[in-house]
Amino acid sequence: MNVSTNVPPGGSAEPLAQRLAELRGPALQRSLNARSLAALAANPGCHRRAVLDAAGIDKSALAARLGRPAPFGQSPFAIARGVIFESRLKADDYAALLEPLRRHLDLPVDGHAPLEVPDLLQRSGPAVRADRTAQALARAAADPESWTLLDHPLLRLEVAGSTAYLEPDALVVHGGRCTVVEIKSFPVVDGSADPAKVGAAARQAAVYVLALQQAAASAAGLPLGDDPYTEQALPGSPRTSVLLVCPKDFGNRPTAVAVDVRRELATTRRQLSRMTGIGRLLDALPPDADFDLASDEAGTPARSAEQLVAAVEAVPAAYSPDCLSTCELGFHCRARARCGDRVEQLGRGVRGELGSIRTVSEALAAAGGGAGADGAGGTDDGADDAAERLAYAAALRAEALGKA
Repeated sequence: MNVSTNVPPGGSAEPLAQRLAELRGPALQRSLNARSLAALAANPGCHRRAVLDAAGIDKSALAARLGRPAPFGQSPFAIARGVIFESRLKADDYAALLEPLRRHLDLPVDGHAPLEVPDLLQRSGPAVRADRTAQALARAAADPESWTLLDHPLLRLEVAGSTAYLEPDALVVHGGRCTVVEIKSFPVVDGSADPAKVGAAARQAAVYVLALQQAAASAAGLPLGDDPYTEQALPGSPRTSVLLVCPKDFGNRPTAVAVDVRRELATTRRQLSRMTGIGRLLDALPPDADFDLASDEAGTPARSAEQLVAAVEAVPAAYSPDCLSTCELGFHCRARARCGDRVEQLGRGVRGELGSIRTVSEALAAAGGGAGADGAGGTDDGADDAAERLAYAAALRAEALGKA
């Protein structure tokens, strides 16, 4: 686990950083990464996840304390397999990794153009590492003839008023531009891989591309381009085609697959731009709300389960069934949605079509013309309006599907 500040640099951020530290308690801060940002971008309206991620709360531990632990994350075997595969690629001066890179990036053979691998101060803090990465990237981009490999660089990305530190597996810099290289342990069999795993890797890589685009635009004193499908040819700017390096046919020999992440990049940019600033979300919290998961010497938790539930419920969530596979608190939020009979449990599409109808019971009553509030077996004006909205939504969907 990487530990980072995840707050805006500079003195003006001190009150925000202090408030986030109060929410977290004495626990180490969990850093935002590409996986969590991809999940955050998939559900930008969830204020709960935005606050917990900005404060660096361990959501898995919080879910367990709430009584709804989630079987979430990679298995230890998958993590170990990935570590072993990456270590083999980087042994002997990256010999195994350079083989697929030469085929896809036209990296010259040994002796023609030596590959530079600068020291990125891996044992330093995140701010120092990010500065070192920026310096190394600028030097590499300034020499269009050189080839440079940045091993586990650290990038900054501003998200809703807070700074996330992101760590891709590698960057290859040549001709003033860079290419993101992601090392994955899932196999490529007969030239194809699991589409779900490739899609997840593409969404994560798109976060790295966005961070590099922002950094290149900022260094050039220019705004980020409006069109995410058009590359800005700036020094150090990334290509929108990334390389996934995976085992070939269940063996240890690596192969590389080029993946165009422009669609994922456009989605990530749009969703992250919709997120509310963390400062505004914190202002809406009760002054005494926190998510302190620490225990005293006797093992007594600093906050009871009831206090943690109250603190979590003080932050609005935007639950949908997709959260079960992307968020550690998904099972807790599903249980609350079911207890409240909320329509969110039916999915975003249904929730959007129901408009102002908030509960499943109201939707069923409106759709079936059930008894209204007068208890006389007829429908009141509210139910009639709801039924009209449901019928209109159904007509729109049928028209969109070409069945009207």
